[in-house]
Amino acid sequence: MRIARLVPAVSAAAVTVLALLSPTASAAEAVPAPAAQAVQPIIGGGYAQSAPWAARLLSNGSETCSSTLIAPTWILTAKHCVTSGGLSFRIGSLDQYSGGTVANGVQTYTHGADLALVRLDRSVQGTYARLGQPGTVRVGQNVQVYGWGATSQCGSEATCQSRYLKVADVTVTSGCTDAYGGSAICARRGNGITAGGDSGGPMMAGGVQVGVASTSDRQTTTAYTNVTAYRSWIQSVAGV
Repeated sequence: MRIARLVPAVSAAAVTVLALLSPTASAAEAVPAPAAQAVQPIIGGGYAQSAPWAARLLSNGSETCSSTLIAPTWILTAKHCVTSGGLSFRIGSLDQYSGGTVANGVQTYTHGADLALVRLDRSVQGTYARLGQPGTVRVGQNVQVYGWGATSQCGSEATCQSRYLKVADVTVTSGCTDAYGGSAICARRGNGITAGGDSGGPMMAGGVQVGVASTSDRQTTTAYTNVTAYRSWIQSVAGV
């Protein structure tokens, strides 16, 4: 089965990608879903209770991906999320439609792997995602993935994105490759799996970010670009 990227489809021909969920593996669904929303965001999982570093990515005004704030003026996300430009972010709110801080991207740096760094037009104060080092994540480890992505296999995933940030547990199975052939962490479904709109969102191991959402088959397997393998590049660009 081909594993598709995680950006939400906007037409039948569009490549689908994912946006990842909230920061804790065991988060209960304390944030109420909108009354009309019958399905759960991500696919399965639960609602995040706290994720001050989480950032919803919009491209030309449309909700597209998930991302993280890693420094006052720097966002970390997936390369395939930034190709259309016109980037803006709602940072530090679990609700993608209100709260937090809104900032625009003014400069984008991409890697050969499925990674991108976006410099913001203002300094955002708050809690920044801490990035893992080699050895932070291992096969068999239970980790958490976050995003505002699709809550079911609903055809056009842009139509069933979650209003509130979600989180799911997954289990690391192996090293693998991302959408561009870069080093990635593969994981199998736990209580949920990533889907379109979760792209660019974080994989967290013990509260430290170790991956960026790249691909998913929406059923059993997801791949996250391995942040720990590209720490020197991130530091050279963003200084963290």
